[in-house]
Amino acid sequence: MVEPAERGATHIADRVVAKIASQAAREALSAAAADAHAPPHASVVVRDDSARVRVSVELGYPSDIGAQCGAVRRRVVERVRTLVGMEVPEVAVTVERLHSPQTLGTDAGRVR
Repeated sequence: MVEPAERGATHIADRVVAKIASQAAREALSAAAADAHAPPHASVVVRDDSARVRVSVELGYPSDIGAQCGAVRRRVVERVRTLVGMEVPEVAVTVERLHSPQTLGTDAGRVR
């Protein structure tokens, strides 16, 4: 007889993992994310038991971009492993925009 815990399969949709990754990025950036125009956004590709994650963020200016991106990577890997049980071999972080206290609330100085 097969034990109940051994029956069936669990599939976690990419969008669920993406939501977890977005929230993890927000947690990693905490104060910086609260001031951003847009919250972090993640997209994910899930294959088997691993997830490749792409996260887009806004950061304050001036800031240590490398340190903040590293914090986002670490937090995303930790939360996805803990909550979903997937390995995360790659977290690509894209800094979409830098903002300063003077530009918050306006689009002045926006560079694309």
